[in-house]
Amino acid sequence: MSFFNNFSKVLRQNVREYGMYIALFVIMAIFAFTTEGIFVSSRNLSNLLNQTGYIAVLAVGMTLVIVIRHIDLSVGFLAGFLGAVAAIALVTWGWPIYIVIPFVLLLGAIAGWVTSLPVARLQVPSFVASLAGMLIYRGALLLATNKTGTIIIPDAAFNAIGNGYIPDLPESLRLLPDLHNVTLLLGLVGVALFIWSEFNTRRQKQAYKFEVLTPDIFALKLLFISAIIIGVTWVLAGYNGISWTVVIVLFVVAIYHFITTQTVLGRHIYAMGGNPEAAELSGINTRNITYVVFASMGMLSALSGILFSSRLQSATTTAGTLFELDAIAAAYVGGVSAAGGVGKVIGSIIGALVMTSLTSGMNLMNIDISMQYIVRGAVLVAAVVFDVTTRSSRK
Repeated sequence: MSFFNNFSKVLRQNVREYGMYIALFVIMAIFAFTTEGIFVSSRNLSNLLNQTGYIAVLAVGMTLVIVIRHIDLSVGFLAGFLGAVAAIALVTWGWPIYIVIPFVLLLGAIAGWVTSLPVARLQVPSFVASLAGMLIYRGALLLATNKTGTIIIPDAAFNAIGNGYIPDLPESLRLLPDLHNVTLLLGLVGVALFIWSEFNTRRQKQAYKFEVLTPDIFALKLLFISAIIIGVTWVLAGYNGISWTVVIVLFVVAIYHFITTQTVLGRHIYAMGGNPEAAELSGINTRNITYVVFASMGMLSALSGILFSSRLQSATTTAGTLFELDAIAAAYVGGVSAAGGVGKVIGSIIGALVMTSLTSGMNLMNIDISMQYIVRGAVLVAAVVFDVTTRSSRK
C-alpha cells in the first residue's frame, strides 16, 4: 500500500512535469489502436520524428523566450527566409555546405538580436516588435523566391540533413542483420547515460539534504524511461535507424538542457522570468539576458529553416507559414508557464511530439483538416488551463 501512496504523492507533486508524458503516451496508444498499429510502425514513427524536427528546435528557443515573459512571432517566416538564403547560397552563389550552414546560423542570431533591441532598450512589447519582424521576413522570403517561386536544392549533402540516416555497421559485423545495429547500440548508450545522470542527480540532492524519490519509485522511473528509450530505438531500427534530423534535435536539446540547468546563464534566465524586478535588483543584467535569448531564438530559427528546406530539398514561398504558432503551442503543451519563469526544454520536445502526433494520427484516420485544427486548438487551450490551475493550486 505504501508504494501506491508514494506513487500518487509523486504524481501530485510533479503533475506538471509528468502530465505531458502521460498525455503523449495516451495519444500514441489511442492512435495505435484506431489505426490498427500503423501509427506505431517503424516507417511512420521515423517520419513522425523527422517531421517534428524543424518545429522541435523552434520550440526549444521559444521555451526560453516565454520563460523570460516575452513572445517571438517572427520565427516562422525568419526560418522560411533563412532557408531560402541557404538555398540561394548553395545554388546561385555556389558556396560549399560547410560555409553556408555557419553563415545562415550567424544571420539568424543577428536577426534575433535585432528583434530584441526595441524590446530591451525601448520597452516595446515583444508581440509588436516580433510581429513587425514577421511581416518583414515574409516580404523578404517573397523577394528571395520571386523569380522562380521554388528554388530546387541539388546538393546531396545538404539534403541528407533532412532526409538521411546515420550509417550502420558492415553486414559482417551486425549481430542482428534485419535491424539497424548502430541505432540499437545508441539506444543502450542512451539508457546508460540516463541511469548515470539520474543516480548522479540523486546523490547531489541527498548531499544537500533535498527530498528525493523513494527507492521503489526511483527504480520504477528508471525502468519505465529505459524501456521507452529501448522501445523507440528498437522500432526505429526496424526501418532505417536514427535520422540526422533526430541527431541534430537531440544535440540541440542536450546543449540547451545543460545551459538551463547547469550554468549561471540558465539560472539568470529563470530568475528573470520568475521576477524581472527582483532579478534586476539582485544584479542580473536583464537587458543582456533578453539579447541572448532572442539571438538564440534567431539562430534556432535558422536551423529550423535549414532542416525544413533540406527535408523538402527546396525553398518555397510558403516556407515558415504557421511555424511560430506550432512552436508556441509545443512550448505551452510541454509545460511552459504563460506567466513566465517555468518550463523545460525537454518538455518543449514532448510538446512538439504531442502536436505532431495529433496531426499524423488524424491524417492516418482520414479526419477532415477542419476538425484537425479544432482538436489541436482544444489541446492548446487545455494545456494553458492546466498551467493556470496548477499554478493556482500551489498558492
